[in-house]
Amino acid sequence: MSKRKLFGTDGIRGMANEYPMTGEVAMAVGRAVAHVLRNSPPLLKSSVPVGLKALDSSRPVRRARVVVGKDTRLSGYMIEQAISSGLCSMGADVILIGPLPTPGVAFVTQSMRADAGIMISASHNPYYDNGIKIFSADGYKLPDEMEEEIERLVTGNEMDKFRPTGDLVGKAYRIDDVHGRYLVFLKSLFPKDLDLLGVRVALDCANGAAYKVAPLVFEELGAEVIKKGVNPNGHNINDKCGALHPEAIAGAAVEYRADIGISLDGDGDRCILSDENGEIVDGDQIIGLCALQMAEEGTLRNKTVVTTPMSNIGLELSLKEKGISMVRAQVGDRYVVDAMRKGGFALGGEQSGHVVFLDQSTTGDGIVAALKVLEAMKRTGKKLSELKQSIRLLPQSREDVRVSRREPLEKNLEISKAILAAEETLKGRGRVFVRYSGTEPLLRVLVEGEDAREIQGIARSIGQTIQRALG
Repeated sequence: MSKRKLFGTDGIRGMANEYPMTGEVAMAVGRAVAHVLRNSPPLLKSSVPVGLKALDSSRPVRRARVVVGKDTRLSGYMIEQAISSGLCSMGADVILIGPLPTPGVAFVTQSMRADAGIMISASHNPYYDNGIKIFSADGYKLPDEMEEEIERLVTGNEMDKFRPTGDLVGKAYRIDDVHGRYLVFLKSLFPKDLDLLGVRVALDCANGAAYKVAPLVFEELGAEVIKKGVNPNGHNINDKCGALHPEAIAGAAVEYRADIGISLDGDGDRCILSDENGEIVDGDQIIGLCALQMAEEGTLRNKTVVTTPMSNIGLELSLKEKGISMVRAQVGDRYVVDAMRKGGFALGGEQSGHVVFLDQSTTGDGIVAALKVLEAMKRTGKKLSELKQSIRLLPQSREDVRVSRREPLEKNLEISKAILAAEETLKGRGRVFVRYSGTEPLLRVLVEGEDAREIQGIARSIGQTIQRALG
């Protein structure tokens, strides 16, 4: 990962119109994806690495189809046109679907039997950032090997030799009914013997990609929906709303006496909830209560869930009491999905709200996660405040420190000493986890322990040390 210049833990991301999120790079990415597709029918199943054989120009040229979706950022227009131009210039046809959640793009890619899907979004980042996420034909995010191959093509000149002309140039067209397709799919995941009549939902769509489809899902299942963050203007995505600011909808849940508050992020692939009392329910708790419900129903395959090192140890202990194991994968929802597929597990996710139900979706889906929690509430007859009590979390403290450069932490003596000292202090009573963000120029510090005040002080101290050393 450290050698890669474009791809992070979740695709390419950065400030729009600055490298790497420029129109030129976006066009090159489109060309690279189409170039790989030219000779790889059917596309790039995500488990199959791209190799030199996939780029063999002696094989017959084929017409590929690529779905391109986006969120509501102003720069989405620019990036969308650039990627589409790159794809068409290498002979691929482009299906433009406009604003739709990231998991919706994965679904449409599969549903339309497309060869690949591309989502233009920087997820939870501010509006001035943007990003590119690529899905294979089977709806899964690309593995590292495939992203590295695309990056190699973008940064090299190999593609210059392949420029289709005449009838071989691709075309782009727009379809307008994708929201209806995705809506029907989401509703089909909610049991037919249940409905949401009498349920009041406070919903925050972060002025992002889910602003159209999410309210309709819950309304058509019978819920009364109080809508927030459904008026995007290109600038207000994630702005003091959505999964990064769940306190907004938590307040609305109390004000409107809602049964549940649902906060989605800008591209709709994560959600954070609040209960009827306005208390936040994070990704760990969502995973935990859904795991217990699935175990009860016999649908939790191998009685195991997959999380990351960021997940609270309290989740692990709570599940262990019920005979459920927890496996920790590398940070990033695609690494969680990879571990789930390899281990044959049905449920996984991240504390940040990416929750994956692999029997229903190929990636994190905030709407699906909310539906699963509502299903548990309806099945048990319990309020969310009651359900979450089964998952007892330890106090955690996080510090996100903006850094000017990245260097191996073990080679920085000052930072290493601070981390070792913290670990010694918490020995047997907690843990320390420090990592670079894969999507932003940040170093993330997580400290976990029994005493909230103590771990806050430790996290702050490590954060200050990092600021001095790398700020």
